[in-house]
Amino acid sequence: MQPTFSFNLRGAYNKIANLTQAQQEKGIVACAAGNHLEGVAFAAAKLGVDAIVIAPVGTAQNVSHSTKSKITMVEHGADFDASMKEAFRVAQTEGRSLVHPFDDPLVIAGNGTIAMEILKETSGERPAAIFAPVGGGGLIAGLAAYVKEVAPDVKVIGVEAEGANLLEVSMKEGSPVAIPSVNRFTEEVGIKTIGTENFRLCKDLVDEVVTVSTDEICSAIKDIFGDTRSLMEPTGAISVAGAKKYARVKNAQNEKYVAVLAAANMDFDRLRFVSERSDDRERFMAVKIPEKIGSYQELYNVIFPHNMTEFTYRMDSEGDSVARICMSIQTKTEDEFVNVVKAINERGDMHATDLASNELAKSHLRHLAGGRPENVTNERVFRIEFPERPGALKDFLETLGQSARQWNISMFHYRNHGADIGRVLVGFQVPKKDNAAFHAFLSQVGFRCEEETNNQAFTHFLQ
Repeated sequence: MQPTFSFNLRGAYNKIANLTQAQQEKGIVACAAGNHLEGVAFAAAKLGVDAIVIAPVGTAQNVSHSTKSKITMVEHGADFDASMKEAFRVAQTEGRSLVHPFDDPLVIAGNGTIAMEILKETSGERPAAIFAPVGGGGLIAGLAAYVKEVAPDVKVIGVEAEGANLLEVSMKEGSPVAIPSVNRFTEEVGIKTIGTENFRLCKDLVDEVVTVSTDEICSAIKDIFGDTRSLMEPTGAISVAGAKKYARVKNAQNEKYVAVLAAANMDFDRLRFVSERSDDRERFMAVKIPEKIGSYQELYNVIFPHNMTEFTYRMDSEGDSVARICMSIQTKTEDEFVNVVKAINERGDMHATDLASNELAKSHLRHLAGGRPENVTNERVFRIEFPERPGALKDFLETLGQSARQWNISMFHYRNHGADIGRVLVGFQVPKKDNAAFHAFLSQVGFRCEEETNNQAFTHFLQ
């Protein structure tokens, strides 16, 4: 475990430690954000070297106070390229040594010490392959250089995120290629091209490159946490995502792989997104069902015993014959999900559309489904809570089906967040003459209910 919780310390320390006494006295400058910044700050403080760090505007807010106290922090430019130009300028005008985040032989060599440790620990049985994140190439270039010198039969496989596949594209073209828009989930500072020295090494020494989706990275974060109770950041978990995908695609049997967990500086505000996207058993779909009493229960009966984890519905208008629903269910395999979609469509009066790979739907539309209907009369809205457990939603729907069939459901929202309490927002159309009977139903239903009909959030956005 590195003191800065990422591999970048190795390269930064090796670079600064190998400067001459005169160079160290003049100080260093680095273009850095995130893990490289932490590594430079730690190494410079340890070696007693004055350091200026240039970072893109807006990235300093994520730097700890203890790290800032070790360096002079300067925000400059909107992206990595602009900050890098400023770092070059400072190096030239002030005579400071530049500590590049990846495109430097000493940085590459320092990072490559990871490979030395891996091969020492696996000397009894060499792995078939070592998976490592790519980024700008600082880690994988050093790792590949050492592995191919000591154990050339071991494959070195780079892993990149879709939309940030710098090495994959560059290897196909035969030279470093710039990608104008980079996936920031794994490349927070937006590195747009792999380093020159890094590519020189990688093009001959890296065997393959695997690209993985954001969902696959989130799933890997969850897997690592489940096995080790360690929380990786996306860059740290991406190699596990690559190993999983590689083994699946190659139908690998009894092969030993090593995945480098490169960094563990997870931003806390990312956890909700990771949790939302990490469950590779959860499948998202859109369903149309008849707009009539009892349709929800019939739909759930088709899906059962698969667990429903999300359900969003809002009536469009009085007299509409179709209810449009966004929902997620859990299945063990892709084939199971396909069979559920098929079973829904075979009913004839229902239609399901697979949205499991639809990024627009998963990122945005699931939160925007519904809206303000044209005309829904006598609507009353309630927040209802029930003990969360397997099958709890089914029991809840059955209770509604048995006791409230005379009142149409005009809105329904449920999301399983893994809590001990299930929370549902439900709209009922209750004529005034039925108020007494409806209150009797609520008192007997056995769940905690709170009316939200006059809640400003509801009246502003949904009424």
